[in-house]
Amino acid sequence: MQKYEGWEEFYSKPIEDKLDTFIKNGKIFDVIYAQQFERSYMEELFALADKVRVIAKTQQGMDFLGTILSDKKALLFFAQPSTRTFLSFQNACHTLGMKTSEIRDASTSSEVKGESPEDTIRTFSSYVDLIIIRHFNEGYAELASWTLNEHANRSVPVINGGSGKDQHPTQSLLDMYTFQRSFADIGGIDGKKIAMVGDLKRGRTVRSLCRLLSLYNDIELFFVSPPQLAMRNDILDFLSENGVKYTQTDDFEGVLQNADAVYSTRMQDEHDKNGESASVDYARFTLKESHLATMKEHAVILHPFPRRDEIEVAVDNNKRAAYWKQARNGMWVRIALILKLFGRDDVVHQSGLFKN
Repeated sequence: MQKYEGWEEFYSKPIEDKLDTFIKNGKIFDVIYAQQFERSYMEELFALADKVRVIAKTQQGMDFLGTILSDKKALLFFAQPSTRTFLSFQNACHTLGMKTSEIRDASTSSEVKGESPEDTIRTFSSYVDLIIIRHFNEGYAELASWTLNEHANRSVPVINGGSGKDQHPTQSLLDMYTFQRSFADIGGIDGKKIAMVGDLKRGRTVRSLCRLLSLYNDIELFFVSPPQLAMRNDILDFLSENGVKYTQTDDFEGVLQNADAVYSTRMQDEHDKNGESASVDYARFTLKESHLATMKEHAVILHPFPRRDEIEVAVDNNKRAAYWKQARNGMWVRIALILKLFGRDDVVHQSGLFKN
C-alpha cells in the first residue's frame, strides 16, 4: 500500500489510485466509495442478503442471527439529519446482536470546542468495533478511514453512510439489490434501460449508482433533468471511458415509455447558497398516475427518499412502485455488508437454517 505525506496529499489523489487503502487481507475493510465494489462482490453480497432475509422469517432464525456479532459494538455517527439510513443501519446492527451507540448532532461532539476531526475519530475508535458515518462535509468518512489506517493502534472499519454531495455507497448497493430482485425473472440487470430523473447535479445517490451500473453489460442510462441540474461531467466522462451508453434530456414523458426502471430524486435544495433552486421548474419531472399507462409492464420505480412531489401518492399502490421494497432492502443488504466486513458471512452459509 502506498504511503502518503499527509491527508491533503491522499485526498487529492484520484479515487482509483486509493482503493487498496481500504482493503486488508485481500478483502474490503472500509466502505467509502462505490468504486470499491466489483460485480462478483455484489453478487456474493446479494446472495447473502437473500439468505439472511429467509433465515430471519422464524424466531429460531432471528435468535441465531442475533448471536453472530454479539461480541461487537457499533457507533452511528450521523452529523447530518437522517431517518431511513440511520434506522436501516441501526436495525441491521441489532439484528446481528451488535450493541450500538449514536451521535445524531455534531454540536454534541467536542469538535465544537475546537477538537480536530482526526482526534474525534480516534477517540470514537477506542470504544467501538465499527464506525458508520453520515456527514454534511464531503470527504469526512474518507478522512476517518485514513486517520484510523495511518495513526490508530486498533483496526476499526468505517462505513460511509453519506458524505456531502459526494457518495452514498450503501444506498447504491441497496438500489442494485432492488434492481436484481426486480429483474430476476427477466434476465437480470444486464441490458436494462435506466432513467435517472431530477436533481442529478447534486444527488449523491445517482452518482454512486452510475458507477455500479457500469459493471453490468449493455446498460443504457437516461439522465432526465432541468438543464441547471444536469449530471456533472465527472460521471459523464467516467461512463464514456467505460463504454456505457447515456443520453441527457429533459423529455421526461418521452423517456418513460422505453425505461425498464425510473429512479426519481428530489430537489437537493439544502445545498443552495442563495435560493437558486426556486427558479427551476421541477414540477414537469413529477411521475404521475397518468404516466403509468405509457410505461412497460415490468418497469420498476425507485426513489431513495425522502420524497416531496416527485412521485404522486396515487402511484404507491401500483405494482411497479418498488420504493417501499427498496427501503426494506436497505436493511438486508447492510446486514450482509457488515457480516462480510467482519468475516462472519460463513457463519450464515454454514448454519443449516436456510431453506428457500
